[in-house]
This record gives sequence, structure tokens and C-alpha cells, in this order.
Amino acid sequence: MMFLDLGSGASLLVLIFLLLVLFKLFHILREYDRAVIFTLGRYTGTKGPGLIIVIPFLQQVVRVDLRVVTLDIPPQDVISRDNVSVQVNAVVYFRVVDPAKAIIQVEHYLEATSQLAQTTLRAVLGKHELDEMLSEREKLNLDVQTILDAQTDGWGIKVTNVEIKHIDLNETMVRAMARQAEAERERRAKVIHAEGERQAAEALAEAAHTLAQEPSAMQLRYLETLTQVAGDKSSTLVFPIPIDLLAGFMGRSTPLQSIADQLRPPRADRPADQSDAT
Repeated sequence: MMFLDLGSGASLLVLIFLLLVLFKLFHILREYDRAVIFTLGRYTGTKGPGLIIVIPFLQQVVRVDLRVVTLDIPPQDVISRDNVSVQVNAVVYFRVVDPAKAIIQVEHYLEATSQLAQTTLRAVLGKHELDEMLSEREKLNLDVQTILDAQTDGWGIKVTNVEIKHIDLNETMVRAMARQAEAERERRAKVIHAEGERQAAEALAEAAHTLAQEPSAMQLRYLETLTQVAGDKSSTLVFPIPIDLLAGFMGRSTPLQSIADQLRPPRADRPADQSDAT
């Protein structure tokens, strides 16, 4: 009886061992998973997806996810080229394109990519001024992505996109930028006002040239102005009379300079009888 009990116990252990071997022998990988196989410590290939067979105790399996990874870069203290201190955070999108390189060439490729993205972000933004950071984000995103993609290519990683999320400024810099923006708006308003005055002066000069060619048009314009003034609710109407109209009452057509000469008083050094003689 004792021998039978020992034989049944050994067979139970063998059965459990076989079940463990079978459990370790077969692996099922999803569509986005790949298995990097090491046989006795040496890389022997990449398998998946689906059902794969791995020899227990002789081969080791490292699973790699091929989906796009969203990596959040924590806020980084950056000093711009014009010596302005800002905090910048961003997000990096990347995926593994070569599972073997991602496991063999670098240890913990997620952490390595994160650290490289932080240093690259600080290095790229430090070469630009604050205005460029705020207005040329697309260009900065492309620059950071290009540098990251070139450096992670040897790790079997493809950086698909980089987006700068926030650029935080201190309160003093925000107030200074507000004053700068206000001064810029005032400058534009003055320039627009001066441009309007120039255009108005040109229009008036052109109108005066047109009216000078037709004297009757000037008279009609003068009468139209009088009708507009007379329309106001006022008991007194004061309007100028062109001196050319007085020539008709004086019985002769005298130019403006001739009328002015006649109205000028005689000089004191000229004798009165000489002027009478003439």
C-alpha cells in the first residue's frame, strides 16, 4: 500500500509538470502584440500575432505593444533666446516599428523616449524668442518631432507627432505683454487715422481741381451749401459773398487783383494832387 501511494503521488507531480509545460508552450498574441524570442539568451526572432509556440525553460518571450503611445511631457522650465523664463509642456505620440531594436538597443524605451523628449523640447525652444514660441507653434512642433524621430530611429521607434500644449508666463511678463499690445494698437490707430487724413486731402485736392475747371460748378456748389445751412433752425444766417459777384454791381468786370488794388488806401509819401492828376 505504501508503494502504491508513492507511485500515485509521483504520477500526480508528473501530470502537474506536464500541464505547466503545456501552459508555457503555447502563447496567444493579440493583433497589436509582438513577441521577441530569446533562445538561451540569444535573439532568435520576432513572432506574432496569433498562436505561437515557445519552448519552456529554453526560450524567453518579451511582449511589445505596437500601438501608438501617448507620452505626456511634464512642464519644463525654458529660457528663451530673449531671456524670458517660461514653462512649457507638450505631448508626444510615437509607436514601436521594430520590436527587436526597442528591446535590445535600449533599456526601458518608454522612459528613454520620455527623457529624450524633455531635453529636446528645452533645447529647441531655448533657441527661439518668446514671440516665436507663441506664434509659430506648428514650426516648433515639427522641429521637435524631426529631432526626436532622428534620434529614436536606432531604437526602432517612430515619432508620429509632437504638440506643445501650454506656454505659461509669470504675472509680470503677462502685464508687460498687455502694455505692449495696447501700445501696438494705439500705433495702428494713429497710422490708420493719418492714412485717412492723407486720402481725404487727396480727395479734396482732386475736387478743388475739378471745380476750378468749371466756375459755374463752383457757384452751384456754393448755393447747395447755402441751402444746407439754411435748413438748420437758426434765426441768423451768416454767409460769405464772393468778391467776384460785386463786379456785376460795380458795372464792370474787374478781376480780383484789380478790386484789391482799388480798395488799397493811397500811400502817405505820394502827394494827393499827383494822384488826382493821374
